[in-house]
Amino acid sequence: QVQPVESGGGLVQPGGSLRLSCSVSEGAFTNWAMAWFRQAPGKEREFVAAISRSGYNSETADSVKGRFTISRDNANSLAYLQMGTLKPEDTAVYYCAVRYAPLVRTYFTSLDQYRYWGQGTQVTVSS
Repeated sequence: QVQPVESGGGLVQPGGSLRLSCSVSEGAFTNWAMAWFRQAPGKEREFVAAISRSGYNSETADSVKGRFTISRDNANSLAYLQMGTLKPEDTAVYYCAVRYAPLVRTYFTSLDQYRYWGQGTQVTVSS
């Protein structure tokens, strides 16, 4: 069973920054396309950012474009979500999702495209 593990959540003031990490110890890390999703209370889980196996191709949601950056360190089997200029509306549980990708440049942006999910990490933006 593949189990992504998120870390790095917490409480941050509006305008602040936070970096989330996702580790996957099962399988070859470079086989996994990865993404971050988030779910705020009373709302559906939504796409935040996705990255290909190679790390050279990625996409971020319009709501966080220019503020959030997804990246990965294949040598250390870690993926990151760097979040800046945080707003109260960014408050949510953030989930790391992974799936096997047959092509090195492919990434996926839909929830139903991902098979493996982490437990989530809480991010709260509040003064």
